[in-house]
Amino acid sequence: MIVYLNGSFIPHEQAVVPVEDRANNFGDGIYEVVSFADGCLFAFEEHMDRLRYSAREIQLDLPEDPSRYAAVAERLMTENSLAGYASLYMQISRGVAPRLHAFPAQARPTVYIAAKPGKYVPDEDREKGRPAVTLPDLRWGRCDIKSLNLLPNVLAKQAAAKAGAQDAILIRDGMAIEGAASNLFAVFNGTLVTHPKGPHILGGITRQHILRLAESLGIPCLEEPISAEAVWKADELFFSGTMLEIMPITKIDGKVAGGGRRGPVSARLQTGLHREMWGK
Repeated sequence: MIVYLNGSFIPHEQAVVPVEDRANNFGDGIYEVVSFADGCLFAFEEHMDRLRYSAREIQLDLPEDPSRYAAVAERLMTENSLAGYASLYMQISRGVAPRLHAFPAQARPTVYIAAKPGKYVPDEDREKGRPAVTLPDLRWGRCDIKSLNLLPNVLAKQAAAKAGAQDAILIRDGMAIEGAASNLFAVFNGTLVTHPKGPHILGGITRQHILRLAESLGIPCLEEPISAEAVWKADELFFSGTMLEIMPITKIDGKVAGGGRRGPVSARLQTGLHREMWGK
């Protein structure tokens, strides 16, 4: 497997980063995950806009315009003989410096990019849906930044995995915010509802596409908080994410939720999203 590290294309086993890289010591960096559908980057510029936003919010000077990484991605696809469905992982840290909390006076950002085959979720799994669990939201106050500080997310995903669930619905101040690695949507009487953008959620790229798609399909949309109690009254529930796309939630904490199946709104949105990604 060939990867990109600081301007060079090298074998994965040779891609090493010094132990004093600030990603290692502080989680001081940002990342993005982009999907390839039918060998083409999907919503790449939207992901790069979010990368720029994350960099700006943590005061990280990007070493170059992220748009040029499209060429890097295409070469990685070729070098690794990837086609069809694949994922691109991009990580940029503040760089290597002695372990001091304040920003180093001089440090060159570390840029790592890798592409690998994606695991497409079978249509039958999307029809059946998957279970979720509820957990307190223990993340920091800037979830809108796609940073490397993911330990609370890791612990939530592990708790979900131990319970045999897809993801955790994170609860903050009595509200169902989002998943540990996904955005959350609910449908009430035909209206699509998701938590509004802000510091408590990541502004998902797939989330954006779903909202635009819903509008084009004439599905009413609201961006407003969803109470933890209201989740149980939803006609449909689903998670969304770059590689997940749309995944219906059919159980919460072991009890039937969201009608116990994929609903008609979720099905229409998944069909439309698939058409956007694959052109068919």
